[in-house]
Amino acid sequence: MKIAINTRLLLKNRLEGIGWFTYETLKRITKDHPEHQFYFIFDRKYDEEFIFSSNIEPVVVGPQARHPVLFYLWFEYALPFIFKKIKPDLFLSPDGYLSLSTSIKSINVIHDLNFEHYPGDLPAITRWHYRHFFPRYAKKADRIATVSEFSKQDIVSHYQIDPQKIDVVYNGANDYYEPLPQETIQRTKEEITGGFPYFIFIGALHPRKNLTNLFKSFDRFRKVYQSDIKLVIVGAKKWWTQEIRNTYENMEFREEVIFTGRLSADELKNALGSALALTYISYFEGFGIPIVEAFYCETPVITSNVTSMPEVAGDAAAIIDPFSVEDICQAMIKIASDEEFRNKLIQKGKERKKIFTWQKSADKLWETIEKAMAHQ
Repeated sequence: MKIAINTRLLLKNRLEGIGWFTYETLKRITKDHPEHQFYFIFDRKYDEEFIFSSNIEPVVVGPQARHPVLFYLWFEYALPFIFKKIKPDLFLSPDGYLSLSTSIKSINVIHDLNFEHYPGDLPAITRWHYRHFFPRYAKKADRIATVSEFSKQDIVSHYQIDPQKIDVVYNGANDYYEPLPQETIQRTKEEITGGFPYFIFIGALHPRKNLTNLFKSFDRFRKVYQSDIKLVIVGAKKWWTQEIRNTYENMEFREEVIFTGRLSADELKNALGSALALTYISYFEGFGIPIVEAFYCETPVITSNVTSMPEVAGDAAAIIDPFSVEDICQAMIKIASDEEFRNKLIQKGKERKKIFTWQKSADKLWETIEKAMAHQ
């Protein structure tokens, strides 16, 4: 079988949520199925690191698709051109986009529909593009994979898709996330905060990550709880809005907030594994990979009671209302002051993490491929 795959988000040292899903599942699928031929389609020069096995043929075709107009050109013109050459039996698109101009059997992975719920968080042209094309992609797909039961029901209700056509393929976490030795924890704290304990946020600094309420909650926490605990923010300021900026600049304790920017894989593992807790309080997530990564590191988690996050966290996290500054603040106090509570969360996280592995993700995604190919 020839399987063409959209791999445009496999970017050296720049993998984010969907990129990691693509990397971790395809690395396993291609090695586990040497009997099939895979075509990885990139929109720019690729890194050899992403050619996981000998049954992968890389294909580069422009233009670089990083804008709605270029998305359209790439998926509706460049891909059909390539498909005529390689004649694939199936097209798999891990970032949700499909080519509406082709009749090839297709699977897309729709991670979430945040743009349907919070359209104001996106630039106008991007918002229009998502809301115009994603219902069409969902209807065109022979099968859809998504990363949580929440997202599955969201796709069903928004786009009137038969639930039988959608498979839930949970994300995993890389095995290198693990509990750290005490000397590594101490060294990491020295490097990041000068030795002080800290809460950590990991992710793109996007409005739906709820940084405004995180800043307000941390400010309140420092006012009512006497400590030297810092707040560490890991991620690029790609979506740093005026509202986020204003909230940060108005903080009484803004000097206690440390921005690291993007970190390498090793730096990120150490930063997360050395934290007092992960504060992952988005108001919308299709999954939330850092929650699982924290479980692997045995770092306690504070997360939201909305969308997919309670599904992922189960009873292994402090679950809060992301719209309540007081609720978030109280969870921070509980984590900071109650060692027994922290240890209970860590123990529950050790059990919870067993549900989420990248091998399970890869196996589930392969099942989706087999279902699509079996359906005539």
